[in-house]
Amino acid sequence: MSLNIIIGAQWGDEGKGRIVDYLAAGADFVARYNGGDNAGHTVNVGSKIFKLHLVPSGIVHPHTTAVMGNGMVIHPRTLIEEMTALRAAGVSIAPQRLRISPAAHLITPAHRALDNANEAARGKGKIGTTGRGIGPAYMDKAARRGLRMADLLTPDFRERLQAHLLEANRTLGLLAAPELEVEAEVESYLNQTSRLALYIHDTATELALALKQGQSVLAEGAQGTLLDIDHGTYPFVTSSSTVAPAALTGLGLGITAARDARVMGVTKAFQTRVGSGPLPTEIKGKSAERLRGTGANPWDEFGTTTGRPRRVGWLDGVLLRYAVRVNGMTDLLITKLDILSGMGKIKLCSGYTVNNTLVHDLPGGADGLAACAPVYEELPGWTEDITRVRRWKDLPKNAQNYLEKISSLAETPIKLVSLGPEREQILEL
Repeated sequence: MSLNIIIGAQWGDEGKGRIVDYLAAGADFVARYNGGDNAGHTVNVGSKIFKLHLVPSGIVHPHTTAVMGNGMVIHPRTLIEEMTALRAAGVSIAPQRLRISPAAHLITPAHRALDNANEAARGKGKIGTTGRGIGPAYMDKAARRGLRMADLLTPDFRERLQAHLLEANRTLGLLAAPELEVEAEVESYLNQTSRLALYIHDTATELALALKQGQSVLAEGAQGTLLDIDHGTYPFVTSSSTVAPAALTGLGLGITAARDARVMGVTKAFQTRVGSGPLPTEIKGKSAERLRGTGANPWDEFGTTTGRPRRVGWLDGVLLRYAVRVNGMTDLLITKLDILSGMGKIKLCSGYTVNNTLVHDLPGGADGLAACAPVYEELPGWTEDITRVRRWKDLPKNAQNYLEKISSLAETPIKLVSLGPEREQILEL
């Protein structure tokens, strides 16, 4: 059997979508196991650009079966919009190709309203939520009052949805937020969800059987390690587990499925994050503008989901090594190395000072990051255009040295290097 798990090694936005698209060429199943439409994966195929928030990126390959696992929270309207856009682009979205776990939870209008109301109530203490209802949906899941995909098939779903929205209105009233028009929301939601019933399938059994029969499964994670609910920079995190072991629980697979798994960590050649929270290597000014871009290109550093400009900084080797450890990464996949071309000097964080003490690992985990000041190593940059390079020996020597330093700090080999947004702009090592 063959299970490969793709993990974000930073705060999300690492370019996992295009890496999944590249690796999906050799996969039978591509399975998403966590999160909702707060994540965004951009895939470039020739002149077509696909921005996917829920449907697994590998769906654009005609031979793959896409799976949305039980660990996800799904907003029906977003899913239907993506399915419609993919069909219009010539991608088959038949029930034979897209499977949804009956145990995946539903995001409702109540969840989105509560998400925005709670964020507004935090005032200066905002955590930077996307407002997509992810947190409230996972709260309902943990409280055992959530609505699941399987509930769409029950005769009393309308009544349960009405009760759910009425309960949310009581909370919205306490927060002095606008209440929902229950009957209008119910009719709209039922119209959306009725189109998804044919896609509900016992995905856990199907994936387990596929692995038993020697087929390949590519497990696709959303967000990144540093947004994990347990291992990230709490409280500035997402509401699900984003690390590699979550691929098993989020797809309904047993631990033996990971016996020979490859855990591939995707990291940019520099550091980014969206929203609040610590970012030790953050930079400002012209260098930041150079890394971020203007927003005119889909490859620039603006959130796929929110459109917000990302905060940028030099690559943090301490955090990368931490991500390797908590995920059990076997390979590193580097994206956006081409963005560094033309920078005279490139900095790389190799340690921190905390209370005047030099450390090379996180003190107390990722939530202790605010007290850390970066210690940099400075490496010479390169001026050559590397977007057409396809062999290691053709990379500028300084680019080779930078990659070797990253691998050494992370104590993990580099498997792929992305040198641009297109499928063919990937260097295999």
